[in-house]
Amino acid sequence: MGQLFLGKINLSKIDKTKLFEGKTGKWMDITVWFNEQPDEFGNNLSIEQSTKKGESKIFIGNAKFYTPKKEDEPKAKNEYVKGGKANITSMTNPDELENLPF
Repeated sequence: MGQLFLGKINLSKIDKTKLFEGKTGKWMDITVWFNEQPDEFGNNLSIEQSTKKGESKIFIGNAKFYTPKKEDEPKAKNEYVKGGKANITSMTNPDELENLPF
């Protein structure tokens, strides 16, 4: 099963002389490091622009595991939603729909 990561890249740190043209567009080689222990901001991945041996590393970004927020989780059965209206799609018994007042 795959893992989803969310991250950011600082475009101003990219060495544009290391970009190259490919058949499908402009490309950049990167190195991604997975860190088992997250940093102080919760980041598990470090992203660098690839350099030649002996050149200084160019750190361009980081990423962290995606963890859904509470509001991203599915609503419980018959839980009320914004506006005070019932969530009809959560009803499992079609007979319940016949008891609606409209």
